[in-house]
Amino acid sequence: MTTAFMVDTPAPPVRGRSGAAGARVWWLLAAGWLAQVALRLWLNRYHTMPVANPDETGYLLAARWLAGGAGADLSGSTFYQAGYALLLVPIFWLTSDPALAYRLAVGAGAMAAASAYPAAYVLLRRLRLDRRAALVAAFVAGLSPALLVFSGFALADAILPVVVLAWLTALHDLVAGGAERRRVVAGVVAGGLGAYAMATHLRGTVIVAVCLLVAVALWRRLPRAALIATLASAVAGAVAGDALNAALRAALYPGGPRDLSALLVERLTSVDGQAWALSGAAGQLWYLVTGTWGLAGVGLAGAAALLARRSAPLAPRVLAGALLAATLGIAYASSAALPDEHRVGNFAYGRYLSCVAVAWTLAGLLTLLRARRLAVARCALAAAGLLAVTGGVTAWYAGDRLHRHAFIAFDFPEVIFLTRTFDALDLVTASLSALALLACLTAAALLARPATATPAGRPATAVVGVLALIHLAFIAHLAPSPPAAGPDWLPAPAPPGRVAVEAGVRWNVWVPLSYRVWWTGIERFHGTTPPEGICTAVVQEDAGPPPEGWTVTGARHGWATWSRC
Repeated sequence: MTTAFMVDTPAPPVRGRSGAAGARVWWLLAAGWLAQVALRLWLNRYHTMPVANPDETGYLLAARWLAGGAGADLSGSTFYQAGYALLLVPIFWLTSDPALAYRLAVGAGAMAAASAYPAAYVLLRRLRLDRRAALVAAFVAGLSPALLVFSGFALADAILPVVVLAWLTALHDLVAGGAERRRVVAGVVAGGLGAYAMATHLRGTVIVAVCLLVAVALWRRLPRAALIATLASAVAGAVAGDALNAALRAALYPGGPRDLSALLVERLTSVDGQAWALSGAAGQLWYLVTGTWGLAGVGLAGAAALLARRSAPLAPRVLAGALLAATLGIAYASSAALPDEHRVGNFAYGRYLSCVAVAWTLAGLLTLLRARRLAVARCALAAAGLLAVTGGVTAWYAGDRLHRHAFIAFDFPEVIFLTRTFDALDLVTASLSALALLACLTAAALLARPATATPAGRPATAVVGVLALIHLAFIAHLAPSPPAAGPDWLPAPAPPGRVAVEAGVRWNVWVPLSYRVWWTGIERFHGTTPPEGICTAVVQEDAGPPPEGWTVTGARHGWATWSRC
């Protein structure tokens, strides 16, 4: 995870924590967490209903059903797993109002994402960064785009970065030595978090696989009880998560979710499929480096160098290898399973690796703070090379599709910040801007320390200060404006009657409507005659006049509503 042990001289020892100093730290962590929550609530103050559909609606409907509320029929849609939805269940115990429930879900996401600050602090302390530097670095890393953008939506991406940080900390405690009981507990936590990630998103399958590989690879070095605890926790958690997801799948996807297994097999077994998967993985790595202002590239270079040093301590080498394997595995697997949706995000996409972006940001910071001048320069050059190579592969494979296919601004928040282009991917400008920011960070690291001194407070202040300025600029870029007033674009059935949607109505109408209609599950029908007992029917705009006894009660682009209640 870190190149802290790349330096020729050992890191300065961590001072023992006095009771007063320890109490002060926890107060600072609590205050910092509250500040980060408040910032996110301010940034997301105009988020009143789901907009990232069908993803947000899929998770919210899962949470509502798990809480005992109305379900929906999402057959044929992507399957949204239960792990994240479980955290939202108490919200639907408190209220059935969709708008209030969504605002509470956004608040829960803000609290979860802000928890990356204390989680990052604990991990940095495990990696022997001194207390003051760890507090400041963790706070600024907690303002990373991956933790700000997605915390404002009801998405699993709001919690996965924190899960990854906690998982890495547990892995460190598992392999770092110490009391057997502590290592057993760490094994339970590491395996359990991997299984929870697996129950939350398919990316978690890679995380739990890496966790199991680490445990098996180190079986001679781990106490038997810790090894068994890790394996048992991961397997039991995976089985429980699979059972929960099976129940959710049967309830909300009675006709089956969208099946991409045939596509995945084709991608894995054909030359063209491998070209798609590998180029897509390169595009994700390009976005990871670009969206962290080059720091992820520095961290990747440092991790590779650390893995090559057999004399380095075991724990940081294991973290470096585990994080690297998880990153490459997620990038390749998610790209291989991604259908061609004729959007630019098929070729360069940041969301799937957002779960590891903060961890790599910390790795890059540690490299800049702890390595010697020559090592810092080499890692920065390697990061620039990685960005150039992955960007070149992406541009070469995608070709003019980067300009012909649909550009969805939601897919490119960091790139838009770097380029100020809101309707297209300017890959060259984004790359050059990221390299310029990386140059500033590297210069701060090199100029703030003497050539022969071990890194101390000055480089931490300089590097983290530069990163803080970048993040403040990004926060200003995200600052919201009041939304324009206008009529609601969705149908508005009245409770408590049954609601049915004709099969030809587009998904961007009936999927979010499934969440708006809180009192009953929406039914689907074919033809122009709604089923018996239906109170409100949503049909295509050009469906013609309603059957006898029905009245047109609303119409907008793409839909019309009939009612007989």
